[in-house]
This record gives sequence, structure tokens and C-alpha cells, in this order.
Amino acid sequence: MALRSNLRSKEKSRAALSLLRFEKNPERILDICRAAALTPESHLDRVAYSKAISKLKESHYYEGIREFVKDSLARPDFKSERVVSHFIVLYGQAGLVKDAIKLFDEMPSMGIQNNVKALNSLLFSCVLAEDYGEMKRVFSEFPRKYGLEPDLDTYNTVLKGFCESGSANSAHSILAEMERKGIKPNATTFSIVIAGFYKEEKFSDAEKMMDLMKKYGMRPGISIYNVKIQSLCKLKRSSEAKAVLDAVLSMGMKPNCVSYGHLIHGFCREGKLDMAKSLFKEMIDRKLKPESDCYYTLVYFLCQGRDFEAALGICKESMAKGWVPNMTTMKSLVDGLVSIEKVDEAKEIIGQLKEKFSRNADTWNEIEEGLPK
Repeated sequence: MALRSNLRSKEKSRAALSLLRFEKNPERILDICRAAALTPESHLDRVAYSKAISKLKESHYYEGIREFVKDSLARPDFKSERVVSHFIVLYGQAGLVKDAIKLFDEMPSMGIQNNVKALNSLLFSCVLAEDYGEMKRVFSEFPRKYGLEPDLDTYNTVLKGFCESGSANSAHSILAEMERKGIKPNATTFSIVIAGFYKEEKFSDAEKMMDLMKKYGMRPGISIYNVKIQSLCKLKRSSEAKAVLDAVLSMGMKPNCVSYGHLIHGFCREGKLDMAKSLFKEMIDRKLKPESDCYYTLVYFLCQGRDFEAALGICKESMAKGWVPNMTTMKSLVDGLVSIEKVDEAKEIIGQLKEKFSRNADTWNEIEEGLPK
């Protein structure tokens, strides 16, 4: 009975998520959430909440967000720190940091004790809203005010905020404070800080962090090297990022699909499509499975570079896995195939799209009508 109920709940959540993807009316978005009786205890429901809040924020429907949170928290089954923490984060996602702080302050009056997990959610809320000034204030005042002891997650969240806001140098004092308090950094700590220093092109500071890892008895693994690869690609220094991959291979370490995904995206952004295609082939040869984003990136940029035959090959592979690039990319591919007189291939793609996405069938019928006979 419980299993059947759980399956019904998942079906409702999936249906809500599907409706939310296409709904633009703010009141209708709220109705969908209420009808599905979403709960932050479910992963699928948390995704639906996040989607709803993003759309309501786009519509500047802030009063609706406040009302929705207030109504949700009135539910008797929502009286827990975990649930309140989730709504604190959602306020941050909506850019409503003052509301997030107010909700944190009100926890005791709701019969819920303030704890370090809720504090971490509040700090993360500030980071999501990119309100780094409030993040600093909460970090400096709230532990003392509420008698809370910061933990590793607290420090990692604050480090993320400093590094995202261009203040990676603050990491030195945060790490020193952690050492004083006996809180050992983990791989996530160093990933955040190394990415922060790379973003600011402070490469020697990033290398010092690699040395500090060793001091803590941690061997930099592939996730740390992926941070370096991604950071260099973001700076449009993909050739240097490729050198990092080569160094990883020479050390006998195994790169993963994330390593190649960052490089492929980096070289595509720089217009070096032959290198991107070569890396994609190397990735397949190493028996690594590309993620959906890797396929989407290649198809998009190959179309931009007018290499429509290569784009078609990659797109077919992607669609065989059930991954279809977005409408804009697919329209670009269809138009491109027609421009190189591959009308039959364009029609074949349109046929597959109409079958898979009946919602857009009329649009694709119109496009097909306009193709050369």
C-alpha cells in the first residue's frame, strides 16, 4: 500500500514538473504546486519547487512567492528544520534574502530550534542571491548571536561566496580560522578555493593550495584537476587546459567524462572545432561516456561553424540515447542541412522530432512545408 502511494506521489510530482516547464502564468504555476502537494522531503519535488521559484522570479512575482512559502509552512507536516531550511534556500534563489533572514529568525517561534544546518542554508541563500555583503554579515554575527558553532559546510559555503565575488584572497584567513578551530578542509574546500584563484588569474596562489592539500595528507585527485581544466577553459585558455589533461595522463591518472566535457566546451567557445572533435573521439576511444551537455555543445557549435555533416553525426548519436538538443539548435541544423542540399536528412530529423515532441509538431510541419521539394 505504501509503495503504491509512493508511486502515485512520484507520478504527481513528474506531472507537476512537466506542466511547470511550459507554464508562464504565475498564478497557474502556484496552482500546479499546490495541486501536487509538493514536499521538500522528496528530491523530485525539490526540483519542481526550484523550477517554480525560477519562473516566478522571472515574472517578478515576489508577493506570490512570499504567500506561497507562508501557506506551505502552515502545513502541520512541515514543522521541521529540514523543511524550513529548504524554504530559506528558495528565498535566496528568488533573490529575497531579507525574507530568508526573517524566516531564520522566526524558527524558534515556530517551535523549531535554530541550528548550524539552518545557518548554512541561510548562508547558501545569500550566495545564491549574490548578496555577498549579507553573507559576510550573517557569517560574522549569527554564530555568536544564536550560539552556533560553524562546521565544515559553513566554511565551504562562505569560501564559495568569497571566491564567486572576486575575493579569493579572503580564503587565506578563512583557512587559518578553520585550522585554529580544528576543522579540517576537504576536497570540496580546495576545489572552491582553487577555482576562485584561477578565476582571478592568481595561478601561484592556486598552486599553493595544491601544496596545502598535501600538508593535510590529501592527494589531489581528478576532481581537482578538472577544476583547473574548467577554470582555464573559462578564461579561454583551452590549450593550457589541454596541457593539464596531458599532465594528468603522464602521471598515470585517469581523466573522466567531466575532464573531456570541459575541454570540448572550451575549444568550441574558442572556435577550435577540429580540436573539439578530436577530443570527443579520444573520449569515446577511452570508453568514456559523454554526458548530454557534451553532445548539445558539439551540435550547437558545429552548426555555428557550418560543419553540418559532423553536427548531424553527433546529433544522431545523441538522439539514439534519447537526448535531443533544444529547438533553436535543431532548427539551425535542419536549415544547415538544406543549405548543403541534404534535404532528405533534414526531413528525417524533422520526422523524428515530430514523433518525439508532438507539442511542437505544428511548428515542424510548417518548417517541413517550406523545405525544397
